[in-house]
Amino acid sequence: MPLSVLDLAPIVNGSDAAAALRNTIALSKHVEGLGYHRYWLAEHHNMPGIASSATSVLIGQVAAATSTMRVGSGGVMLPNHASLVIAEQFGTLEALYPGRIDLGIGRAPGSDQRTAVALRGPGGLSAENFPQQLTELIEYFEVSEKPVRAAVAEGNKPPIWLLGSSGFSARLAGQLGLPFSFAHHFAPDNTLAAVQLYRDSFRPSAVLDAPYVMLGASVIAADTDEHARYLAGPGGLTFLSLRRGRPIPLPTPEEAAAYPYTDMDRLFVEDRFASSIIGSRETVHKGLETLLADTDADELMITTMVHAHADRLHSYDLVASLR
Repeated sequence: MPLSVLDLAPIVNGSDAAAALRNTIALSKHVEGLGYHRYWLAEHHNMPGIASSATSVLIGQVAAATSTMRVGSGGVMLPNHASLVIAEQFGTLEALYPGRIDLGIGRAPGSDQRTAVALRGPGGLSAENFPQQLTELIEYFEVSEKPVRAAVAEGNKPPIWLLGSSGFSARLAGQLGLPFSFAHHFAPDNTLAAVQLYRDSFRPSAVLDAPYVMLGASVIAADTDEHARYLAGPGGLTFLSLRRGRPIPLPTPEEAAAYPYTDMDRLFVEDRFASSIIGSRETVHKGLETLLADTDADELMITTMVHAHADRLHSYDLVASLR
C-alpha cells in the first residue's frame, strides 16, 4: 500500500509564511527518506493559515529538494486559471523533473467567490465549464499546429488525476479512464458512494487498464491517544473559525484547549474529527486498516495539521513504521 503526503504548508500562530515554506521543504526531504510515494501541495487562496497558494512554484521547490518521490498538485483548482497557463507550468515542471510530476486537478475554486473573481476576473470560468476546460488542458500537452500552442507542454505531459469530494469528478474520472483521488478528510459522508461511482463509471484508457483510487485522510499520530487528541485541537478550532467566515493561522494546542467552545461548537468539532484518524501508533493502525477495508483504496494520501513541526515529523514517522 503506497503512502503519500498532502501538504497545505500550514502557517501557524506565532510564525509566518516563510517559515511554513521552509517547513514544507524540510518535511518533503524527511518523508522521502521514510519511503513515502508522492508529495502533493494543495491550492487555497485568501487563507491566513495556508502558504501553498502558488502551488506550481512550491512543487518546483519540493522537486528540486528531493530526488525519488513524485511531486504534484492536490490539487490545482482549474476554474481559477487559464488552461494554457497550467499546461505551461506543468509542462515546464515535467521537462525539468521527468517522470516525477503529477497534475492533480479539482473543479472547486478552493476559495470564496470574491477571491475566485480576483483570480480570474468577473468573466472567469465556473465549475460548470470544468469538462470543457479539462479537455482544453489535455490538448495543450499534445503536439499541435493550432494557432495557440503550449510548446513547453508538448511531449511533457505529467499524469493527470481528477480530485473530488462528490460524485461529479468521480464519474468524469471514470469515464475518462483517469486515476481518482477522493477527499475523504474533507467529505467523508460521500466517500463510499463516490468511490463506487468511479469504479462503476470506469472505462479503460491509454492511461489505466483498471480503476485507481487514492484517498486523502486526516491522520495525527503521537505516542499516546491522549497526546494525539491534544495535538489535534488546533485543527478543530481552525475549521470552526473557517465555518464562521474568519479563517485563522493554525493555533497552538494550548490556545485550542483554552478556547471557550459552546456546546454547538464542540459538536461541530467532534463531527469534524469523526472521520479523522487520531491516536497512538496502534490506534492509527486500526483506523487505517478499517478505512482500507471499507474502501479497498489503492493508495492513501495523509495530511497532518498540527502546530509544531517536530510533532508533524513524528506523526509521519509513526505512520511510516506501520508498513
